[in-house]
Amino acid sequence: MNKYPVYIISKGRWETPLTANLFKREGIDFKIAVEPQEYNNYCETIGAEYVIELPFSNLGVGSYPARNYIWEQSINNGYKKHWCFDDNIQMFRRLIKGKRIPCNGQIALQILEDFTDRYLNIGITAFNYVMFVTDTTSKPFYLNVHAYSAMLIRNDMPFRWRLKYNEDVDLCLQVLSNKYCTLLFNAFMVHKTSTTVKMKGGNQTELYKGNAHEKKVLKARSLEEIWPQYAETKIRFNRPHHYVNWKKHFNHGLVRNPKINWDNLKKIDEYGMELKRKKEIKSKNLKELFNNITGNGIR
Repeated sequence: MNKYPVYIISKGRWETPLTANLFKREGIDFKIAVEPQEYNNYCETIGAEYVIELPFSNLGVGSYPARNYIWEQSINNGYKKHWCFDDNIQMFRRLIKGKRIPCNGQIALQILEDFTDRYLNIGITAFNYVMFVTDTTSKPFYLNVHAYSAMLIRNDMPFRWRLKYNEDVDLCLQVLSNKYCTLLFNAFMVHKTSTTVKMKGGNQTELYKGNAHEKKVLKARSLEEIWPQYAETKIRFNRPHHYVNWKKHFNHGLVRNPKINWDNLKKIDEYGMELKRKKEIKSKNLKELFNNITGNGIR
């Protein structure tokens, strides 16, 4: 089992609880935090043993109160870190020779936990999104960058979620500006729905009702107002968007945990994972990859 508690933040998606369904299939123990008016709906869909009822509802400020609530709960339960997932994750994948292969989520979480615990100054470790990992991605992880919505967060940091918009960018900037590190893993990644907006529910209605363009400008500018030394507003992807030059501003390194016996670490540790064929492989490139790794010689 995983070392640290796993939480999902969700609203209005009890009919399509993608992350919760994934975790149940993968045997990952988790809790999903929902607002009181939707508690019974989620209990019926997922099971009451998985659902946490938040002590507030419809605050209109986005997801950060719920994220802070689970942070405090994990501290009260005696944990040093906690996982925080969005509710639109479909699958975990592993990068193998440029191919993004489905993998066991519980093992993926364990690997990131073990890696994070080898260092003293990691504030956030996160899975990258499949859409941002390509067949030419060579680095197993990026250091000191924006971490997304599948995050392992250190509990003893004096920071908290606090913004209505760009709350994840703001938290990462709090962490990095205080010389903690962030890690964004490419070796393992999460496959989420293509865009959050396409899914019903979530905080989209509360955050973006009214003039959509004005909301997008506000979203970008709100980050610039708090972090003028790091963030600026630009037109990117044909819309107003924040921009942070992470590489320019944050170049501090990882600090090894002296309690780890580094000489005894395996050079390669597969954590019991094996590449297996679950159905017919039609892609020529995937066949070559499978044959090279397993030696099965399928045609």
